[in-house]
Amino acid sequence: MLKNVAVLLLDEIHPFELGVVCEVFGLDRSEDGLPVYDFAVVSAEGPVLRTHAGFTVTTPHGLERLEEADLIAVPAGSHFIDREYPEEALDALRRAVDRGARVLSVCSGAFVLGAAGLLDGRRCTTHWRHSDELARRFPEARVEPDVLYVDEGAVITSAGTAAGIDAALHLVRQAHGPAVANALARRMVVPPHRDGGQAQYIKRPLPRTPCDTVGETLAWMERHLDEEMTVEQLAAQTHMSPRTFARRFQQETGTTPYRWLLRQRVLLAQHLLETSDETVDTIAGRTGFGNAAALRHQFVRSLGTTPNAYRRTFRGPTGSAEAA
Repeated sequence: MLKNVAVLLLDEIHPFELGVVCEVFGLDRSEDGLPVYDFAVVSAEGPVLRTHAGFTVTTPHGLERLEEADLIAVPAGSHFIDREYPEEALDALRRAVDRGARVLSVCSGAFVLGAAGLLDGRRCTTHWRHSDELARRFPEARVEPDVLYVDEGAVITSAGTAAGIDAALHLVRQAHGPAVANALARRMVVPPHRDGGQAQYIKRPLPRTPCDTVGETLAWMERHLDEEMTVEQLAAQTHMSPRTFARRFQQETGTTPYRWLLRQRVLLAQHLLETSDETVDTIAGRTGFGNAAALRHQFVRSLGTTPNAYRRTFRGPTGSAEAA
C-alpha cells in the first residue's frame, strides 16, 4: 500500500507541478474517507529554494527523508533539461528504486530521473516540447512523446504540467482502487481519467523545406485535400514515373505522399473542429476522409482521441455534439 510520499525539490522549482503532487498526496481528506499519506517536501539544495515564479519555498526536510518514502515525486523546474543535479539526490533516487520504492516525475522532472540512470531501458515521457531533448540526452531511454504518462513499475513519468494529475490519480487507483481515485478526482474537480494522450496538444505543422521538384505539387495537394488522389496522378503532374516521383517526394519532404497527405488532412480537421460548427460528417468530407467513421479512425490513430473529444477540449461545450 502507498503510505509515505516525499517530493524532491530542486532550485527554481515550478509551483504548479509541485502543487499537483501536494494536492493529490499532501492534503488530509480523511473526513471524506480518503487515505491520508505521511507526506513531506524535501530539499536537495538547502532549506530555501527559489521558484520560477519569483517566490521561495522553505522546508525542514533534507535528503534523509527520502529513505523512508514509498513514493518520491520529482516536479518540473526551470532549466531542468540542461542543468547538473546534486549527486547526493541522484544517489537517493537510485537507492529508493533499489529498495522497492517508486519514483514519479512531472514534466521536465524526467530529466532528473534520466540523470540518475533510471530511464535507461525503460519507456518514459515528458512534455512534448522536451521529448526530443530527453531522447538525445538519454539515448537508452525509450521516449514516448504522445502519451500523458508512462508506468514502468518502479518509474512513472508524466507529460507536461496537468498530466501530473493523471499520473498521480493513476497511482492512487493502483494503490486504493478506482472508487478512491474517483472520489479524490471529484474533490479536485478533475476527470478521474482523460481520454487520449498529449498528441492532441502538440502543435506540429509540417516543415516547409525547400522542394525543388515537388513544391508545386505540394501546393496543389493542399488546395485539393477533399479529393481522391493517387501517386500515379501526382506523378503525372510532375512529368515523372510514379516510382521516381515517390523517391523524389521522400527525398524532399522526408515522408511518403500518403503520410504527407494524411497529416495535412488531420491538421485541417483539427483546425475546422476548433474554429467551426460544422458537423463531423461535413468536416470528414472537406478533409478527404469521406465519412465520420474514417475521420474518427485516422484521428484516433494520429492524436489518440476522437474528433468530438478534441472539439470539446479545444472549444468547450459550445461545439457541436453529434456522435463521432
